[in-house]
Amino acid sequence: MTPISRRAFLRQLGVTAAVSSSWRLAGAGSLEAGFLEAGTLDPAISATSAAPLYPPMDLSYFDTPITPAPSDIRFAYAAITWGGHNLEAIADIAAAGYPGIQLRSNILPDYAQRPSALKDELARHHLTLVALSSGNVSIDGEEAQEIATHVSHAQFVRDCGGLYLQCIDTRPKRPLASENYQRLGRLLTEIGKRTADLGIPLGYHNHMNSMGERPEEVDRILEAADPRYVKLELDIAHYQQGGGDPLHAITRYADRLLFMHIKDVENRVGSTPPYRFVELGRGRVDVKGAFAALQEVKFRGWAVVELDAVPDNARTPKESALINRKYLEDVIGLRVDRT
Repeated sequence: MTPISRRAFLRQLGVTAAVSSSWRLAGAGSLEAGFLEAGTLDPAISATSAAPLYPPMDLSYFDTPITPAPSDIRFAYAAITWGGHNLEAIADIAAAGYPGIQLRSNILPDYAQRPSALKDELARHHLTLVALSSGNVSIDGEEAQEIATHVSHAQFVRDCGGLYLQCIDTRPKRPLASENYQRLGRLLTEIGKRTADLGIPLGYHNHMNSMGERPEEVDRILEAADPRYVKLELDIAHYQQGGGDPLHAITRYADRLLFMHIKDVENRVGSTPPYRFVELGRGRVDVKGAFAALQEVKFRGWAVVELDAVPDNARTPKESALINRKYLEDVIGLRVDRT
C-alpha cells in the first residue's frame, strides 16, 4: 500500500467530509454524484492535490458525537383558497401572521413580465414566496414544450426571490403501464435538472386524480426520477385520501422531503367527489401525528397550510387561515408567526 502522510490524510478527510455533506443534503441517491464532484479518495492522488478542501482540523473532534439538528418548521399559506384574487390573498395571509406564501401559475398573466413588482409586493407584506404551483406535467405532451414551460416558471420564481417549484401531473384517461411511470420520472428529472441550474429545486406533489394518487404510484414515480433533481412535496391529505398513511410517508421519504402541504380532509357520503378538504383538525387526517413524525425525522423546512376552498362558503378565506393558525398554535404547539 502506498504510504500516506498526515497532510495527505487530513486532505482526504476534507474530501470525505464534502462527500458526506453532499449525501446528507441531497439524499442517498446523489452519493455517486458527490464522489464525482469531490474527487477520488485514492491516497496517492489525494496527496498530490493542490490544496485541501478544508483547513486542517483537530482530530479530537471525532471523539465527540455530533448532535443532529432539531426539527425546524416554518409556516406558509397557499393562495388557492382565494380563487385567483392573489393580491387579496397576499394581504390576508400576511395579516393572518403567516411568514410565507405559495402562489399558483394564475399569477403569471399579471406579473410574468414584471417579476420585480411581485417581489416588491411580497416584501412589503414581509412574505417569503415559498413555492409556485407550476401546473401539470403531461406524459402525452410534447416533451420540449413541457420542459420549457416549467423551466420558465422556475425562472419566474427565481426572479421573484422564491424558493421552490411545484409540479403535479396529468393522469391519462387510459390504463397505465410501468413505462408510463418511467416516462413521467424521466420527464420530471429533465425539468428538475434545468430548474436546479436556476437554483430552484423541484418538488413533485402527490395528488388525487394524478398518476401519483395512490402510495404505490408515488413510489413508482419517485423511483423512476433522479433524487438529485426531483424531491417530494408531500401533501398529507391527498396521501390519506389516496389510501396511504401520511405518517408512514414522512418516515419513508424523510431524506427526500422538499416541503410539505398541511391540510385535512373529511368524507362526504353521497357526494361527488366523496371527500372535501376542511380546516385542520376537522377531518380524518392525523395532523398532530404528522407533526410528531416531522419532529422525529428532524424535518427542517417549510410547511404550507392549504385549503382548496372554504367549506360551505361559511367563512372568508382569511377566517379559515386564522382557524388553521389557531390549531397549529393551540393544538400542535408550534408558533406560526416567527417575526
